[in-house]
Amino acid sequence: MTTEPLLRIQDLHRDFGGVRAVDGVSFEVPAGRITGLIGPNGAGKSTVLNMLAGSILPTSGSITFNGTEIAGKPAYRVARLGLSRTFQLSSPFARLTVLENLLAAPFPQAGESWPAIVIGKAAWRRQERENLERARGLLDLFDMTPKENEYAGNLSGGQKRLVEIMRALMTGPKMLLLDEPMAGVSPVLAHRIAGYLETLREQGLTMLMVEHELGFVDRLCDGVIVMAQGKVLSRGTMGELRKQREVVDAYLVG
Repeated sequence: MTTEPLLRIQDLHRDFGGVRAVDGVSFEVPAGRITGLIGPNGAGKSTVLNMLAGSILPTSGSITFNGTEIAGKPAYRVARLGLSRTFQLSSPFARLTVLENLLAAPFPQAGESWPAIVIGKAAWRRQERENLERARGLLDLFDMTPKENEYAGNLSGGQKRLVEIMRALMTGPKMLLLDEPMAGVSPVLAHRIAGYLETLREQGLTMLMVEHELGFVDRLCDGVIVMAQGKVLSRGTMGELRKQREVVDAYLVG
């Protein structure tokens, strides 16, 4: 397994008026690993995640993903380069079935283009079959096949979380940004999600995970970055971080 960084962040800043939410953050995410991003509320974690995903623009700094500078690129361009994300609050399309939610994610959709309409069904039917096969493979992987035809609005909070992760995976990402994947999820389902994430890592997917449940960070993350007051405070394994007084004072106690 390669440990070369797939994502490199250098001297990243983000100001909101007179408030500096992110203040010179630099770190790397190696390929094929799960990297944790933790810290107290207000540390700047979500702001960093939003800048990586293209949801907000950095004030300054560099974000290099798979050799391409993406700082300032809009979210749809970032996603098309292979960097997909989930959100803290899951929001599947409530009036679509689980399967339809997954089939809505891939891009480009050949059947939506004018040339495909002119040429005919043969231009997009193969893509539809491939997308359907991929969607049903994910449903099987996440033990959601029985819910394939259920409306997403009828699912539990944990099941909606699974749909959101599967929908992100339908884009074929090189890297997945996870924003508190265990938030609002029952303990049983949280452990199932952790198992799915371990399987994805074994398949070679790179992940950066913001998570407050430190037990899951300890279980899943190969390396952890700690933020406080908009800066990187420390980095290492959870075992190493628990021995650092400044980390304990900033976050791990309470």
